[in-house]
Amino acid sequence: MAGDEPLTAAVQPPTTELDEDLVEILEEGSGRLDITRYVDHVRDLAAGAIATFEGTTRDHFDGRRVVELRYEAYSAMARRRLEAILREARAAHALRRLAVAHKLGPVPAGEASVFVAASAVHRADAMEACRYVIDEIKASVPIWKKEVYDDGEVWKENREFFDRADAVTDTGRKKGHNKASGGGCCGSKVRVMEES
Repeated sequence: MAGDEPLTAAVQPPTTELDEDLVEILEEGSGRLDITRYVDHVRDLAAGAIATFEGTTRDHFDGRRVVELRYEAYSAMARRRLEAILREARAAHALRRLAVAHKLGPVPAGEASVFVAASAVHRADAMEACRYVIDEIKASVPIWKKEVYDDGEVWKENREFFDRADAVTDTGRKKGHNKASGGGCCGSKVRVMEES
C-alpha cells in the first residue's frame, strides 16, 4: 500500500565552495555582463547582505574622451587565478556565495567590464570580500586593458599590479633577490608609456 512506504528525502552531496561560486570570463562577442544573474547567484536565505562592485568604462580620462576599453586575457590562467582569489576571500571572510565576471574585447563607455558579488550573513564580510576580490583582480589576474580615445589609444597598467610588484621587489631586495623578478602572477611587466 502506498501509505505504508517509508518517507525518504533525497540526500544531496555536500557542496564545495566552488560549487557555490560563479566565475565567468566572457569572450569578445558574448554580449553584456548579466548583472542580475550574478546577484541572483549569490542570493542565499542565510545571507543578511549582498555586496557588489561593477566596474564600468568611463567616458573621459585626463581630459580625453574615452570611446571604449579593450580587454585581452590569458583566459585559462585568468580563470584559475579568479578561482584562487575566491578561495582566498572565503578563507578570510565568512561568506555564503561569490560571483565574479570579466568581459573581454571592446567595452564601450557606460558599459560594465567587471562585476563582483558576495553574500554573507553580515554586511562587513560581504563588503570586505567584494573589495578584496576586485583589488586582487587588478593586481594579479592576467587581463590587460587598452584605453581607446577619440584621438588615439594606450595600453594601461593597473596601479594595484605595480603596488604589488613594488612590494615584492622591495621584499626581494631585502632578501638579496634580483629586482627584475617582479610580482603578481606574471612576473615583472614593463610600464607602457604613451608615444608623443
